[in-house]
Amino acid sequence: MGLLHDYTFSSGYRITRNMPTVLPHERICFPPFELDLSTGRLLRGSDPIDLQPKAFGVLRHMAERPGRLVSKEELLHSVWPDVHVSDNVLKVQIAEIRRVLSDPCREPRFIETAHRRGYRFIAGTKAPASEQEPPVIPKTQYARSGDVNIAYQVLGDGPIDLVFVMGWVSHLEYCWSDPSFARFLRKLAGFSRLILFDKRGTGLSDRVPVDGLPALEQRMDDVRAVMDAAGSTRAVLCGVSEGGAMSALFAATYPERTAGLVMIGSYAKRIRDASYPWGPTELQWEKFLDQIRAEWGGPVGLDVRAPSMANDLAFRQWWAAFLRTAASPSAAVALTRMNAQADIRAILPAIRVPTLVIHRTGDRCLQVEEGRYVASRIPGARFVELPGEDHLPFVGDQEAILNEVAEFLQGAEQAPGVEPVLATVLAVSFRLASDPAHPRSNPWRRFQDHLTRELEWFKGRELGERGQCLLASFEGPSRAIRCASAIAHYAERFGIEITAGIHTGDCVVAGESIRGAAVEIAVSIREHAVAGEIVVSSTVRDLVAGSGISLLKKGYLAAGEGPSAGLTLLRVERNVAIRPRACA
Repeated sequence: MGLLHDYTFSSGYRITRNMPTVLPHERICFPPFELDLSTGRLLRGSDPIDLQPKAFGVLRHMAERPGRLVSKEELLHSVWPDVHVSDNVLKVQIAEIRRVLSDPCREPRFIETAHRRGYRFIAGTKAPASEQEPPVIPKTQYARSGDVNIAYQVLGDGPIDLVFVMGWVSHLEYCWSDPSFARFLRKLAGFSRLILFDKRGTGLSDRVPVDGLPALEQRMDDVRAVMDAAGSTRAVLCGVSEGGAMSALFAATYPERTAGLVMIGSYAKRIRDASYPWGPTELQWEKFLDQIRAEWGGPVGLDVRAPSMANDLAFRQWWAAFLRTAASPSAAVALTRMNAQADIRAILPAIRVPTLVIHRTGDRCLQVEEGRYVASRIPGARFVELPGEDHLPFVGDQEAILNEVAEFLQGAEQAPGVEPVLATVLAVSFRLASDPAHPRSNPWRRFQDHLTRELEWFKGRELGERGQCLLASFEGPSRAIRCASAIAHYAERFGIEITAGIHTGDCVVAGESIRGAAVEIAVSIREHAVAGEIVVSSTVRDLVAGSGISLLKKGYLAAGEGPSAGLTLLRVERNVAIRPRACA
């Protein structure tokens, strides 16, 4: 089994690295066969099948790790500890197992050979029906986020809070009906206080109009609402796939509430381009959307998300039902399209919390290069590459992922940091379009009242002036754009013209002042705006995907105009919805 490494938390709970993934039953069932672990027998129904002890040991070791590539060295070390035997001995045992299982090597149903590397048990395993117990589902509660109810669950009493952010779609209660998913979540709760939730529009959370599905900014609001409801002031965020991208943005924006960041099988950008050559092309993405429209209700996407279980009938049926209960076809298309628009590359260097990036080498949904890229852009991030082809973390060798997460949680820092935070900066200037007809009708005072109210409504923070610019910071770029649009709308009524620039980046906010690169860039962007115009950076554009805000390309920051010279500039169309429901 190899050398074991123990880790003990302050609560006294101990986990062991490299422990075998043993199912909590005395039998492992892979129809029509069962392994009786207590007697060391292979059964077909109630009939025993002759199998030599060493062959049984080889089969057991692989069946305890379904979907995982088990190397020859690992098998030899497990079944023949402290004894030197050749590969030929192992080949003889594998051949014997295949014979009794009637499992041809060219079209295997149980054991797949990875040439020169090892073997993989490809059949799904479960406890026999007589030993299976109905899952105990944690209590589902609701947190209020604006005018939307977000479903969440809390389980475990570990020393640190862990918010698990699922990818794509989810259903808090149906996920517990799959034994492997339930086992994965319970093991996470074994060394943490685990907080789960369904994003708005999916699962048990409030359904919302397809055009009201949550962009990254609203999803961050929902996470904060769930943390508040669960009594969590600070937590490690663990995001899978698209959940990793949102968690990364949360960590950069709210470092005071983020004890650490774990990204599993995640990415920085979903669509391929010259500077990010790993995602699907636009054409491939449209084909996937067509597949969702045509096949939702079936096991959509399972071939790349869990290839080791793609031929397991029971798992295919569970996955299809999981998708159906999690989202409607239209919502699935809208969420998938929204994910394709997001791009968090620019904010990765702003993450200052302890970070762990985990990616499987053969992930068929998101290439391992994407995980490497993300880790390389986050200061101090640790990258762990694990064997396997499955994208879903609870499929395949989940134990390897759980061990890495447990070790990371033990070392996650508990004290809030004092590093810069990610913020969206609005730099806006004002001037009277014409002199008032009567000197006493000066509109500034009345307009100032409107300005203050708009900043409060959109949760903006006024932070002094820079030259001719008023500066304000926001927790998200959508709020900053809508606030600037509202200010511009009211300014016209008073004969006041505005010019505004908006950028998202590193800032240091101290009292009523703000400094940092994002401030300088926002001020430079404002200088490119004409009267009545709101201009934003491409970083802002990449973060407002799915918000309904329309942006038109305007130009670039010229060379020598600040730390992001050459940054693409876009202007906000004037028909922006100032107060959509998501901003309430």
